[in-house]
Amino acid sequence: MKPISVSKIADLKGHNGAVYTLEKSESETLIFSGSSDKFVTCWNLEKKEAENFAAQFPHIVYSLKFIAEKKILLAGTSSGTLHIINLIQKKEIKVLQLHTQAIFNICYSSVNKLFYCASADGSISMVSVEDFSILKIKKLCDEKVRSIAINANETELAIASGDGKIRILQASTLEEIKAFDAHQLSANCVVYHPNGKNLLSGGRDAHLNSWDTSTYQLLKSIPAHNYAIYDIVFSPDNKYFATASRDKTIKIWNADDIGLLIRINKEKHDGHSNSVNKLLWCKYDNYLVSTGDDRIIMVWKIG
Repeated sequence: MKPISVSKIADLKGHNGAVYTLEKSESETLIFSGSSDKFVTCWNLEKKEAENFAAQFPHIVYSLKFIAEKKILLAGTSSGTLHIINLIQKKEIKVLQLHTQAIFNICYSSVNKLFYCASADGSISMVSVEDFSILKIKKLCDEKVRSIAINANETELAIASGDGKIRILQASTLEEIKAFDAHQLSANCVVYHPNGKNLLSGGRDAHLNSWDTSTYQLLKSIPAHNYAIYDIVFSPDNKYFATASRDKTIKIWNADDIGLLIRINKEKHDGHSNSVNKLLWCKYDNYLVSTGDDRIIMVWKIG
């Protein structure tokens, strides 16, 4: 595989607090961000500037999820509330008090017509996208539940939590299929590999782990960063994936063999000066978007 290049396209500034989440929209050129300043902002990747859209919430916004067929944006907050925004009407249509603590991640199943929220209260919730009825809230552990991933046929969920475990649940019922120790201290993020054969996870132990999805046995464990890994995203063509870390760096990997290709940092690439919290790899111009505690949303051209 030929070497890849990275060049910074833009610094998008406007948030007055750490940025915790990024999300796509219906347009390939527009993305959303959520911040500790309690705002959700829309950004135009083509114009490299903020759009004339912003929503203010009563609490810190930790998670966002766009659901295309409903034209809605879900926003999870530090208080455990989920706000549902109709993007056509540009107004909030419902608020659900799903959890007693922060909602860190939201996952959607178009097959099951359900979305799932992971919370700092140690539980996950399952909600119908049709009428927003709360179908189930399941306590998983006494630590924070940080990340939810869904497999390709949308039958299983992988859940990463603060007790270091990954739990595999049935997507339709939340019944536990398997639970296993995955990381020391905390499992922070999970994502299913597009090949369907592997599950990738990142932890507070700074390790990037690959698991066999047929048995959930560990295939590979890499000391990938100097500090905790917070996010893992695949490129639109599935050839690469990127990891974000508290160590202020982004790393890009070969998806086939999990070989490290490039490290994006402050010194060499004018990267982040604080923890990198979230990544979004967009189809538009193959832009990789990153953000974190330095309040800046950075746009990278991956070539």
